[in-house]
Amino acid sequence: MKIVVLVKEVPDTYGDRRLDLETGLADRAAGDRVLDEIGERALEVALSYADGHPGTEVVVVSMSPESAVTSIRKALAMGAGSALQVVDEGLVGADLGLTAEVLAAAVRRVGFDLVITGNVSTDGSGGVIPAMLAELLGVPQLTALAAVEIGDGVVAGTRATDGGSARVTSALPAVISITEALPDARFPNFKGIMAAKKKPFETVSLEGLGVDAEDLSVPRAIMTAVSEKPPRGAGVKIVDEGDAGERIAAYLIENRLA
Repeated sequence: MKIVVLVKEVPDTYGDRRLDLETGLADRAAGDRVLDEIGERALEVALSYADGHPGTEVVVVSMSPESAVTSIRKALAMGAGSALQVVDEGLVGADLGLTAEVLAAAVRRVGFDLVITGNVSTDGSGGVIPAMLAELLGVPQLTALAAVEIGDGVVAGTRATDGGSARVTSALPAVISITEALPDARFPNFKGIMAAKKKPFETVSLEGLGVDAEDLSVPRAIMTAVSEKPPRGAGVKIVDEGDAGERIAAYLIENRLA
């Protein structure tokens, strides 16, 4: 079985994150950049299956700037067998639609039985890439799984719902996304770090993927405005003088919170 895991380098959530007001893009040089934790958890799902099933091939795929090579090599050090990184200046500021198209082309290039990804990244927080990817690849999708079971030609899992949980199943090939309910990822050990230096690592451009660069001029989404987040206000302090309940209710109604 070949399992493809999508990984992404993101600004560290424990550091400063800023928006470039001229371009509308995240300022990725404002702080440390790390492998997204939800992507690491997705990789752990694949590696846990591979541990018990010899012959399983785990490939990580990333659409990222050239500088993200260190983060992707961490995925190799954790245990992935190979990596494909899509690097192209034409992808700077790519929206969700274009990102999904490029990732689909990359996944087709390496081949797959199962694609595993996180349900939502910690930078863009779009949460739609797994569904868009499945549509473009023409395969079933099982999204936002809190538990995953991979079998012979089938994948199943549990998805939390408002009323409890739902069990979903699909034949392979398929795309699944996982939530933070899945276990933390393993840490790379010294042996894995050394082995990662020798593992196959392919870097391709849009041309190498067969994606028409001229098609990039057609916008999938249009940004109309961008502004800095306003400073947090002092809030409203309510002292109970016998009418606190009424004042709280009035505040909630006024701010459309009730």
